[in-house]
Amino acid sequence: MAEVSNRPIVQVVGLTKQVPMGDRSLTILHPLDLVVEAGQAVAVLGASGSGKSTLLGLLAGLDAPSAGKVYLDGTDLFALSEDERAALRGKSIGFVFQSFQLLPGLTALENVMLPLELAGMSNSRALALEILERVGLSERLEHYPRQLSGGEQQRVAIARAFVMRPRLLMADEPTGNLDTETGARVIDLLFDLNREHGTTLLLVTHDEVLAARCARRLRLVAGVLQAPDGAAS
Repeated sequence: MAEVSNRPIVQVVGLTKQVPMGDRSLTILHPLDLVVEAGQAVAVLGASGSGKSTLLGLLAGLDAPSAGKVYLDGTDLFALSEDERAALRGKSIGFVFQSFQLLPGLTALENVMLPLELAGMSNSRALALEILERVGLSERLEHYPRQLSGGEQQRVAIARAFVMRPRLLMADEPTGNLDTETGARVIDLLFDLNREHGTTLLLVTHDEVLAARCARRLRLVAGVLQAPDGAAS
């Protein structure tokens, strides 16, 4: 079970992202505030181009904002060096991507073992075997990504994301490349693991079915973060 803290797992203050466009700038994210409490499941909905993936990258410290602050479990992400941010991500955040992002030269087992080995954990194989069995892939351990279906690849990606027992899991369109039935199974798996480990879920999606499973739903409209009723959040 993830460690319990009274602090919000994510706190965002005045977060803004602009990019230069010739002699002017394009605002991708207008100033936004957001608080995500530990253990919550939060969906951020929005059409393509609304700024969802940009927001997720900023919250993870993968991209730098034009203005504003992001606090991860009380730590100011952008007061850290790039190496310090990477270390914090490795310890506290798991990622699931629409495109799976598995390493093609590694088996399913090796893909899941990799973050454990990078963290210097001696029991990486046992932990990876345990989580792969949990996601129903104990018969596919030695298969490479190209030998797995899209749903199987996404389950490997979810296993890799959860194996470090992160306090926060961020998912960017986790069902976007899956058919409806497979996507539903992946959604079930995400929420099962959320309950078992107490992991906070922050899901960026255009999938209304996935969003409906979350206790809290927000919407990005042209870079403005709104509550479901359309009010700014």
